[in-house]
Amino acid sequence: MSAALDSLLDLLDLERIEQDIFRGTSRSAVVPRVFGGQVAAQALVAAGRTVPDDRGAHSLHAYFLRPGDPGAPIVYTVDRIRDGRSFTTRRVVAVQHGKPVFHLSASFQVHEEGMDHQADMPAAPDPETLPTAAEMLPRYAGRFSDPRMVDRLLEARAAVDLRYVDAPPFATAGEPREPRSQVWFRTHGKLADDPLLHVCMATYVSDMTLLDSVLLAHGRGGWAIGDVVGASLDHAMWFHRPFRADEWLLYDQQSPSASGGRGLGQARIYTADGKLAITVIQEGLVRVPRD
Repeated sequence: MSAALDSLLDLLDLERIEQDIFRGTSRSAVVPRVFGGQVAAQALVAAGRTVPDDRGAHSLHAYFLRPGDPGAPIVYTVDRIRDGRSFTTRRVVAVQHGKPVFHLSASFQVHEEGMDHQADMPAAPDPETLPTAAEMLPRYAGRFSDPRMVDRLLEARAAVDLRYVDAPPFATAGEPREPRSQVWFRTHGKLADDPLLHVCMATYVSDMTLLDSVLLAHGRGGWAIGDVVGASLDHAMWFHRPFRADEWLLYDQQSPSASGGRGLGQARIYTADGKLAITVIQEGLVRVPRD
């Protein structure tokens, strides 16, 4: 296991300060606020720790309310909405400086058999043939106004092996492309056999690249380039089938719409053997900076 992954696992291991109240810390991000994937993953950890072990997360719906302060702890309060025979529902509010910064509702289900079908996995190259972040990012160092940006991006993604199928938005800024993006990802090291951990890790990664397809449609390079400003607004995930976040997952992303200063990204995450594991939808604030 890499030191970066070990640090991320520590970040997700929340401190229980009361029966349904947890406290988490933050890590540095590319932007000067708490990374959205972190607070979503931590909130899901808090919810999952109040749920019986025989119930796995099957969906989450979340709103990002305020920018998080990376220098302050985040307190997660869990509300036990319902405990049914098959489903368990939890609501989590993340608070900093006395104000809510994030709200999550999550549902958990006892495993059961039922009808089964799925959309086919799209074509994608073998992830082992694609460049790693350490190989790819230095090629585009000249595109960033901040000379430290390559190091900051590498640090932010050090726990995850994330590989772009095609050039990322910052590599082709100024050139509008089809609003679709694919990345392969897995953690840099093996994880424990805890289904909740793998779900939370996928939740963490899901916020890294989902709005890339919005940027591609308009030839924008993104937050690292500085030709857009924005933030995640809401986020939803459905967990369909078992998967491991320490094995290759294909994140197939596209944007059907952008308007009113908002962009919508939707995606499917597949296991390497073609099983549809997760569906993700997110809307984000995406604005062009004023002169």
